[in-house]
Amino acid sequence: MAYEAKNFESLLGTKGFSDQLLKNHFTLYQGYVTNTNKVADTLSAMAKEGKTTTPEYAELKRRFGWEFNGMRLHEYYFGNMIKGGKAIDKNTNLYKKIVADFGSYEAWEKDFRATGAMRGIGWVILYYDGTEGRLFNTWINEHDGGHLSGAKPLIVMDVFEHAYMTDYGLKKADYIEAFFKAIDWMIDPEMDSWIK
Repeated sequence: MAYEAKNFESLLGTKGFSDQLLKNHFTLYQGYVTNTNKVADTLSAMAKEGKTTTPEYAELKRRFGWEFNGMRLHEYYFGNMIKGGKAIDKNTNLYKKIVADFGSYEAWEKDFRATGAMRGIGWVILYYDGTEGRLFNTWINEHDGGHLSGAKPLIVMDVFEHAYMTDYGLKKADYIEAFFKAIDWMIDPEMDSWIK
């Protein structure tokens, strides 16, 4: 069954993000969905043809993670944004865990922003490691490498140039400011219940 691109047009009109930037970004995301399906279909066809020992099959297997994570990370990114943003509820387990692990919400935010402002392209992800019950702000350089195995992404920020150059040029800090104003901190009560 093929993956279908989700519709994030409700983000059009979000302060700090021009409609042109968002439309370009949606198109890029849709390309990841298309390529995830193409790679999966090609791999399936090659397996049926007995071509699993070919270099082409091996390279497509390696490529699949790039396309799939490009699709999924964009879904997390757009999915954790909303016009006008929604503040975090200080009564949630997530807020309390941020304070416990980082010393304060402000310290967490400073670290997340600093991670995003680092030189380079990639992603910044607030991960929750349920095994040890810890939060981490993590830099992901490429879609398919650097993820914390088994950890749940809670907040995802795209810091590839396509996420901000149209509106901000090289002023990544201004983009990060706009992103923070658009975060949707509405936390699913079920998810919040497993944060300890």
